[in-house]
Amino acid sequence: MPSRTSVPPHRRPPLVVTADGDLLDDLLRLAAAGDVEVEVAADPAAARTRWQPAPLVLVGADQAQPCLRARLPRRSRLVLVGRAEDLDPGWQVADLLGAEHVAVLPAAEPWLVDRFAECGTDGTAAARVVAVVGGRGGGGASILAAGLAVTAARGRLRTLLLDADPLGGGLDLVLGWEQLEGLRWPALSGADGRVDPPALVRALPSRGDLVVLSWDRGDPVAVPAEAMASTLDAARRGRDFVVVDLPRQFDDAAVTALQAADRVFVVVPAELRATAAAARVVAVAAPNCQDLSVIVRGPAPGRLRAAEVARALGLPLAGTLRPEPGLCRGLERGEAPAAGGRGPLAELCQRIVADLTGRTVAGAA
Repeated sequence: MPSRTSVPPHRRPPLVVTADGDLLDDLLRLAAAGDVEVEVAADPAAARTRWQPAPLVLVGADQAQPCLRARLPRRSRLVLVGRAEDLDPGWQVADLLGAEHVAVLPAAEPWLVDRFAECGTDGTAAARVVAVVGGRGGGGASILAAGLAVTAARGRLRTLLLDADPLGGGLDLVLGWEQLEGLRWPALSGADGRVDPPALVRALPSRGDLVVLSWDRGDPVAVPAEAMASTLDAARRGRDFVVVDLPRQFDDAAVTALQAADRVFVVVPAELRATAAAARVVAVAAPNCQDLSVIVRGPAPGRLRAAEVARALGLPLAGTLRPEPGLCRGLERGEAPAAGGRGPLAELCQRIVADLTGRTVAGAA
């Protein structure tokens, strides 16, 4: 039976973006009063990979314009903070940045202490977010993404499988869920504000603890970065585990998902040409994520070893996948990957879920 132990709390600290030493001292003092630690970034470049996962972001007046120029995605719970003489009198920059509040010091100090305290004591652990991308087309990333989501749901984790690849054919097909009713991306692509987590879950195709946001069979539509950010924000607040299947061509929405991920896996077949293709994917992905590793999929027709692939890409090796002939046959019959709890894919997914959440998912008896 799957373990029913609670998910370990995973709570990101608030993010403060400022290079103003006096302002930073004030905010660190207020954070200490709220009994919470913060992460600090001096500029948008340092903030980029922590921008989306943070539960609260405070942008100092000195970094408002640089953040605008850096085109950081809009997000909820963003506060522009500074002293009156340093802030734009009309606060136009706050509107352009998407800030929900402008905190003018010292008057706003008690309010900021309360906001910091909420981040440490609200009792809500943020979902773990995993992203998967193929090192080359047909590399098996979508199957791994679906397997991770199915495995997490088997472990009683409230799971969202998010399909960020408009040209991938649809993860609902990978699960055998194409007939299930519920909203697909085209209906949500206009979301640019706060999304209610329970409403999102109710609207999507679901079975048990697993819900899926995928594509319909119509023409591909572009998902704005704001819609991706809003959806991921709702998922972090309303789910325990989120798996994102990324496209190999990173648009703004895919970059937003990369930045929100706790871990990113590049799936690479054990082939020389696939490794060369994956190197280009890694070059784009690495600056936008904090934890990037490779999973090597067999067979290896040229006897290329998994460790050699990882070394060529300059990434840690997160795991390997042996050939699984019955997997493709099961997919054609509408069987979800790793649903049976046995085989190389299921075993790898169980290990990854356990590493990220502490939740042990037993294999099939």
